[in-house]
Amino acid sequence: MRKRFALVGAAVAALVLSLLAVVPAQAATGFTVSNGRLLDANGNDFVMRGVNHAHTWYTSSTTQALKDIKALGSNTVRVVLSSGDRWTKNDAADVADVVSQCKANRLICVLEVHDTTGYGEQSGAVTLARAAEYWLSVKSALVGQEKYVIVNIGNEPHGNTGYQNWTNDTKGAIQALRNGGLTHTIMVDAPNWGQDWAFTMRDNAASVFAADALKNTVFSIHMYGVFDTAAEINDYLNRFVTAKLPIVVGEFGHDHSDGNPDEDTIFATTQSLKLGYLGWSWSGNGGGVEYLDMVTNFNAAQLTSWGRRIFNGANGIKATSKEASVYGGGGGPTDTTPPSAPGTPSASGVTSTSATLTWSAATDDVGVTGYDVVRVSGSTETAVASPSGTSTTVTGLSAGTAYRFAVYARDAAGNRSTRSGTVDVTTRPGGGDPVGTCAVTYKVTGQWQGGFQGDVKVANTGTTAVSGWTLRWTWAGGQTVTQSWGATTTQSGAQLSAANVAYNATIPAGGSVSFGFIGSWNGTNPAPTSFALNGATCATA
Repeated sequence: MRKRFALVGAAVAALVLSLLAVVPAQAATGFTVSNGRLLDANGNDFVMRGVNHAHTWYTSSTTQALKDIKALGSNTVRVVLSSGDRWTKNDAADVADVVSQCKANRLICVLEVHDTTGYGEQSGAVTLARAAEYWLSVKSALVGQEKYVIVNIGNEPHGNTGYQNWTNDTKGAIQALRNGGLTHTIMVDAPNWGQDWAFTMRDNAASVFAADALKNTVFSIHMYGVFDTAAEINDYLNRFVTAKLPIVVGEFGHDHSDGNPDEDTIFATTQSLKLGYLGWSWSGNGGGVEYLDMVTNFNAAQLTSWGRRIFNGANGIKATSKEASVYGGGGGPTDTTPPSAPGTPSASGVTSTSATLTWSAATDDVGVTGYDVVRVSGSTETAVASPSGTSTTVTGLSAGTAYRFAVYARDAAGNRSTRSGTVDVTTRPGGGDPVGTCAVTYKVTGQWQGGFQGDVKVANTGTTAVSGWTLRWTWAGGQTVTQSWGATTTQSGAQLSAANVAYNATIPAGGSVSFGFIGSWNGTNPAPTSFALNGATCATA
């Protein structure tokens, strides 16, 4: 993804990843890959939970940044370096200092060269072969650090021109590092500005892995606008898991002008599959994507909405990160007791494309932090939502189709309950939803950190007056209403009900009523996508 330079738009092709029985990694002194999993030097499974830090542009901020990133719960940091081709070179002494600071803060250090970004399309970008030369030039800072350092050869090494060369270029760079004596786990980024919309990495990952003499390579996909649906995210990641090829989400954000990534699914699916993720980025973004900063001006006391989402939200870093055992973390927190199973969900508000699921809360000895809603098909589960409360609306369903859903509970230590009972839902036939003669206009009239003001107008588009009304909708971003006027509001989980007050109980034919509210939000603040007036679906204006 071009974060500081340009944007990418793409269509996804339908190709199939060939399966390969992966050979276990050879014995090594640091991280290894075995059976598709990343293992630390003690042989424990390691799941990255962390963020990116733009060290090469903000070297003076690194010392405090790494302390803060660790304090907020991260177990990994991906550090931006330069080979000297596009920015000031980070020499061996500087790299050694960064590694030392990572170790002092008990962070795993993923080091990446940024000068390769968008090669073939971005002016000045360099090849993976050039990046490999850089890594060998700073070899003295890397050898002996295999327990703590992963080498990410080059950031987003091809744009949308010449990306077909990614496979051979990546194999060549891996082999150059091995021939040069580096035995570290290697991470390789996808082409197409990291988003692999043409599936070049996906369909050639097995041969690239096989080209590594140590079978110690991890693949990194960057998820921005190309990954704006749950189906795309789940399909991509599950294909690697099925093929037993190690995959992490090396970059992603909550928003982007090339499209709005589905960050909630990224969080939920990586947690469900036990895959690593590294959000972009701590602070210092420019070029119109400043909204990707997690903190303002490198100040950890000023978390942005994105920062609150990735550190404190459902399936976020605080809830799921486990310190690497090489630092004595034992692979995780001392809380090993999972929550009880949630109640069997019930379905309501079923339309041709959506259904609202509600269940009774799970219990935990420390506290339940969220739920994972899954679609069940035989022995296969697909994550569809990760609400913090006991209700969610599943959207994007097909008309006249049978589905089965279940729920898991999670606690702050990342422990997951057994699965709830299942509920079967059959969506209505296309065009068969109960449609009312109403139209709703929803507006955010003001927004500030953690809060906002909303205004809702309900219009009666029919020929008969509505006497007594209740408008319902479901939040998608963890919003809650704290104050309202012109309506009496009640909330259960993500579902909000707004009922008339005495003076506006009647909506005349062709007329309308309005009400307002003050609310809070955590992570993002998307508008509701559907409204029901007295149980009938309204048009949105």
